[in-house]
Amino acid sequence: TKKPQCQYFYFLSKYCTYIYLMLKTPFALLKDITFDLRDVVFVIQSQRNSFHVRQAEKLRKDLLLQTQALQESPPVILLLHTLSDNEGDWSILPLLPNLSSQFGKNSSWIMFLEEDTRVKLQKLHEVLKKFDRRKEWFLGKPLHDEESTIIHHYAFSENPAAFEYPDFSAGWALSIPLVNRLTSKIEEEPLKSDFTIDLKHEVALYIWEDRKGPRLTGVPELCTIPEHNPRAQYCATTVSSRSPLCGQPVKSDNIFVAVKTCKKFHSDRVPVVKKTWGKQASLLEYYSDYADPSIPTINLGVPNTERGHCGKTFAILRRFLSNHVPNTDWLLIVDDDTLISLPRLQALLSCYDSSEPVCLGERYGYGLGQGGYSYITGGGGMVFSREAVVQLLASGCKCYSNDAPDDMVLGMCLNALRVPVTHSPLFHQARPEDYAKEFLAHQTPISFHKHWNIDPIAVFNKWLKDDKHTEGLQKNTKDEL
Repeated sequence: TKKPQCQYFYFLSKYCTYIYLMLKTPFALLKDITFDLRDVVFVIQSQRNSFHVRQAEKLRKDLLLQTQALQESPPVILLLHTLSDNEGDWSILPLLPNLSSQFGKNSSWIMFLEEDTRVKLQKLHEVLKKFDRRKEWFLGKPLHDEESTIIHHYAFSENPAAFEYPDFSAGWALSIPLVNRLTSKIEEEPLKSDFTIDLKHEVALYIWEDRKGPRLTGVPELCTIPEHNPRAQYCATTVSSRSPLCGQPVKSDNIFVAVKTCKKFHSDRVPVVKKTWGKQASLLEYYSDYADPSIPTINLGVPNTERGHCGKTFAILRRFLSNHVPNTDWLLIVDDDTLISLPRLQALLSCYDSSEPVCLGERYGYGLGQGGYSYITGGGGMVFSREAVVQLLASGCKCYSNDAPDDMVLGMCLNALRVPVTHSPLFHQARPEDYAKEFLAHQTPISFHKHWNIDPIAVFNKWLKDDKHTEGLQKNTKDEL
């Protein structure tokens, strides 16, 4: 009879000791003992366009369903486009002070997700528990350049692989101590009014701060393989690599294609368009400073300029709404050295409502830290719904000179109209060589730009030619206008 009593008093004393230690333990340490999903704030990098809002809402719903299945209290899940009226929020850094003020004391991680990122919450919980959240951490799936590239301003030209930056598609995370310190830095030294070109690289550079801050810590469980891949069982995040399709692809004769060219490129660039993607277009016109009936090209009465091309682009917008061209829902404006897959674009446009003002392509930013604006960079291709063109021209928006940068002027006009610029990572302002291989590996790209130091026909055949995702969409093409 004495032995059970001894055991009873032994466990009672241990229990009392545990309670005593719990009461004496600082709250910060208790949080380390009791870490759960409520300590993670999820920010879905959503956009204001209706299709992207639906995608973000699907992801939020999936995260909430998983927390219910795990019998966990739901974490905070934020949609980026709803957090403020600041156009620059998508560039993340202007958003950090807001996140710090709201969650800087009671949370442990800010986890950023793209709309197409898929998350296994239990796995993610296990991953984050490995890191001491009292320290500064920058977590993600690492990418690196294989050669110095213009989109990164030729950074680390001596050894491009030396600097790693996150693939946003896999999700990426900042510990709260890092968020709080970056916020102090931003408040002491306002963000520069400069260009935002490749956000993931620029965020990593800002955090690294020329060796003063943490480098990206690679997390193998943050993945960009498809969720049904057998290797995905080890992943906390996955991503879809299929081309978006939301129903029947938009018909080729419902997209009017405008190619900007000039006389000096009639003999080298225009033939590339005709030999590659130009064959996929039902409605296509070439706009030049010289009317060449053998192509044919159309002279819009705007003199050629070495850069900018704003006058030419606005002449194209006006022509699109005129009786000189067929009435279509969509306008695509490209340079004569743009390479593009029209069948993939047709599939993508099935996700967008042409009755809305849509301006789609690769999004850049100017002065986003100080009330700037976003714009679709022209080389990757600019896609407009008819409604967007109607609103642009009705607003009185115009070029301040023929050689003004057309894409930036359009961005300023859209910003004034509060028409969102819609980003797709499938459009590319540069060549395939200018992007990390791992980044392109999980994409079905729509466009690339520039013929410099490449064989453009070979690039088109490798990256953009019809494949199993798109074959059959373009069987009936009409002759070029």
